Amino acid sequence: MSDTIFAKIIRREIPAQIVYEDEHVLAFKDIHPQAPVHVLFIPKQAVATLNDLADDQAELVGRLALAAARYAKQEGFAERGYRTVMNCNADGGQTVFHIHLHLLAGRSLSWPPG
Repeated sequence: MSDTIFAKIIRREIPAQIVYEDEHVLAFKDIHPQAPVHVLFIPKQAVATLNDLADDQAELVGRLALAAARYAKQEGFAERGYRTVMNCNADGGQTVFHIHLHLLAGRSLSWPPG
């Protein structure tokens, strides 16, 4: 596994507020939340960017989306709504090079974000 901050969280080398975990996915609260609910869903298998995702790894993205939907239902805001976002590379806003899905909720979200 690479040595990103997310890899260290997966290995429990640094603390995080973990809110969801299964065999393939770990989710924790963002340390710089952009909404009242801001959770990052990461695969336990390291892939740096969406550009690096191989055809045989496509299910990783699906697992992130399904985990986020389960969490939204569990926490009671699925029906009100939420946003999921995946950034790719620096110009796309990616700062940690381990693919991840942002789940944002808890307020009305406008577009473009701001």
